[in-house]
Amino acid sequence: MGVTVIADLDIARLDFWERPAAERAEAFAWLRRQERPVFFAQPKVPLARSGRGFYALVRHADVVEASRNAAVFANSPAVSNPEPPRWVKYIYGDSLENMDAPEHTRLRRIVSRAFAPRMMARLEGQMQRRAETVVAELAQAGPGDFVDLVTQTFTTHVVCDLMGIPEEDRPKVLGWVRDTVEYQAVRSDPKEMLRLAVKNTRATFGLRNLVIRLGRERRRQPSDDVISALANADVDGERLTGTELGAFFLLLVVAGIDTPGHTLSHAVALLSEHPEQRELLLSDFDAHIGGAVDEIVRYASPITQLQRTVIAEHELRGQRLVPGDKAVMFYNSANRDESVFTDPDVFDITRGPNPHVSFGGPGAHYCLGAHLAKRELTVLLRELFTRLPGIRTAAPPEPMVSTFNNAIRRLPVTF
Repeated sequence: MGVTVIADLDIARLDFWERPAAERAEAFAWLRRQERPVFFAQPKVPLARSGRGFYALVRHADVVEASRNAAVFANSPAVSNPEPPRWVKYIYGDSLENMDAPEHTRLRRIVSRAFAPRMMARLEGQMQRRAETVVAELAQAGPGDFVDLVTQTFTTHVVCDLMGIPEEDRPKVLGWVRDTVEYQAVRSDPKEMLRLAVKNTRATFGLRNLVIRLGRERRRQPSDDVISALANADVDGERLTGTELGAFFLLLVVAGIDTPGHTLSHAVALLSEHPEQRELLLSDFDAHIGGAVDEIVRYASPITQLQRTVIAEHELRGQRLVPGDKAVMFYNSANRDESVFTDPDVFDITRGPNPHVSFGGPGAHYCLGAHLAKRELTVLLRELFTRLPGIRTAAPPEPMVSTFNNAIRRLPVTF
């Protein structure tokens, strides 16, 4: 990258995320070489709370420290940057990811039942059947958009199976999920942002209210699903309120539907771009899939960034942080840190060790659904390459410009 580009480098501006991926990667490499974390002022963003700015945590060690040190780096009031208006949590309920102990500890203890071994074992057979169905439908439909034909449908059904969402409600869920994903894209047109914000609000209310309604029904007639498990008191008398249940489902929309779906698209794209790695994976799928999944999520970094709020004075690499400061952890940069990963820009499914931070880094907020996401990738990729071993991209992936995630809007495939 030239000196002029570095001189006007501002990763807080929306137009930075519209730059080519290689240019953005070079900008983060430059930031990693700086002695201290760089501060960026917060620009005005439609439908978001104005802030004074943030320190960019771009090195692997910095992201790990902020993830582990809850005494200094808090998730509250919000992990998104820019932060949503304060009224959002009063309407939708506060999300687990925006909480700190003891509230976070209590809710995490309850919702962890959703990912208990018994629940995962029950889900495994359903996940396999969903994979078989969606790949068979792709084979019948012929070459087309992998995102539309496979990923969103598969991951939506997996989470709905986990939660116990009735089949008749799933077309609505899929439509709402697509509206929430579309809203994440960066747009400089305020009118378009407002239009998408209205659709996102309707979708969010629809998803939330559906699960709240089902929670009431499952309290009267429990079933063998997560909604029943979370809506009914256990031996300790702990359960989720209707609002908490709705907020948890909204979190699952991102953690279980949106992010794994984009990761699956990245997997197909990366294995198409690196045929030698694809050949290695298919030579012994069971031996290599674990390493392949970790390398895919490291290389793609599906979630780009999350924010922490400083609550105690602290010094980080010579930079003094004071309460109220914001620090944004850039997982995409930490996962390419040259001091941790040998040849970080090389896609290598045999990479080991692979201490990526794509599931949020170590600490109390490590992604509860990490195991679920890995199983989604493993099951779908196994079925995909068994049934359609020749599947590959027919054109470059169309990225969705976003400050929050590394999403693929469209992925043309052929086989």
